[in-house]
Amino acid sequence: MKTFTLPGTELTVPNVVLGLMRIQEKTDEEVRTLVKTARDAGISFFDHADVYGSALHGCETRFAEAMQLTSSEREQIVLQTKAGIVREGPYFDYSYEHLVESVEGSLAALGTDYIDILLLHRPDALVEPDEVARAFDELSASGKVRAFGVSNHTPGQIELLRKSVTQPLVANQLQLSVTHAPLVAQGVAANMQGLDQSISRDSGTLDYCRLHDITVQAWSPFQAGFFNGVFLGSPDYPELNAVIDRLAKKYDVPAIAIATAWITRHPAQMQVVLGTTNPERVAGAALGSDVPLTRAEWYEMFRTAGYTVP
Repeated sequence: MKTFTLPGTELTVPNVVLGLMRIQEKTDEEVRTLVKTARDAGISFFDHADVYGSALHGCETRFAEAMQLTSSEREQIVLQTKAGIVREGPYFDYSYEHLVESVEGSLAALGTDYIDILLLHRPDALVEPDEVARAFDELSASGKVRAFGVSNHTPGQIELLRKSVTQPLVANQLQLSVTHAPLVAQGVAANMQGLDQSISRDSGTLDYCRLHDITVQAWSPFQAGFFNGVFLGSPDYPELNAVIDRLAKKYDVPAIAIATAWITRHPAQMQVVLGTTNPERVAGAALGSDVPLTRAEWYEMFRTAGYTVP
């Protein structure tokens, strides 16, 4: 498992992360098996959010109840959580009061004194950057949160926050897979007339993050689109799956590892956020961290996923 120092922090992190949004109904033993499988594969980074689960902080609570981490065990892992979505609304709330209340709830649910990274979950159209800055300053000064970032944010939205926020924004969690790659695809064909791929729906988010040392965390790395099924083994992507199967055989890894490798191969040094609760899939996906796809192989996957390579 490849690791790196997360820019803006002193954290050494793996480039594959285990997301825990689906553990609410899992037994203690199932949660422990899932986490142990991840740890055995080199994954020491676990992603939560206050809204994950059947109740507020549900999956955070389930994780803590199952794991019963000692102080030394807690120090060996990175816990990331997110705040800002008001599920019952539904709406978004980046007010000082909501962010502080959410973090207090996450700390209690997770049974920990500190959160390693707090992300703002989805953009709040009514955001007041000074309110966010006030919350971040208080949470940082108290030691309750050690680093901050965002999720699903554009460069303009990040710049607006940075007008007031003094802490580095160290991560931006964004949807990305080989079949859902506007972050990459529009840059490849930006100046091609009449091509849908070149229509500007992304404002240079990936390059912006690279320029500002913001680590992209790719969520739904195996989804074909927005929660409409995986591309692996899908009859909708026969050419892509043929390429993936060939590369899996070449590198002696499961197909899911090749899908992971397509993301980790990118020089932006992204992290892949796994959403599965299947230990076998977690172990298989983690193998992609060390698969050295060539440029030609990377572009072949990109092209057979349906994107134009001029």
